[in-house]
Amino acid sequence: MKKGVFDILKARFLINDDAFKNWRFIVFVIVLAILMIANTQRYEQKVFEIARLSTEVKELRSEFVDRRSELMKLKMESTVSQKMLEKQIFPSTVPPVKIKVKKAEEKRFFQKIWQ
Repeated sequence: MKKGVFDILKARFLINDDAFKNWRFIVFVIVLAILMIANTQRYEQKVFEIARLSTEVKELRSEFVDRRSELMKLKMESTVSQKMLEKQIFPSTVPPVKIKVKKAEEKRFFQKIWQ
């Protein structure tokens, strides 16, 4: 047991006759570790990007709500009339009248030919 531990500590398994098998396995494990580290790094970058985008969406949504409420306030008749009074434009006292335009009746094919 003591000899086996000393062999591992002195890395004799790397210089023995059948060390080529060990080196292949060690290189394989190192490549797997590098791939795992790279995959974890990409995952964390995506998590940070998602968090940044979600905060940006929340900010934009709140800005949208603010702008929409501001627009609704500006579209109110009282606000519009108040702004027009500043420019000496007063609301009409006569209600609007609906204008109806009658479409001229189209002549049929035979009526066009006979005229």
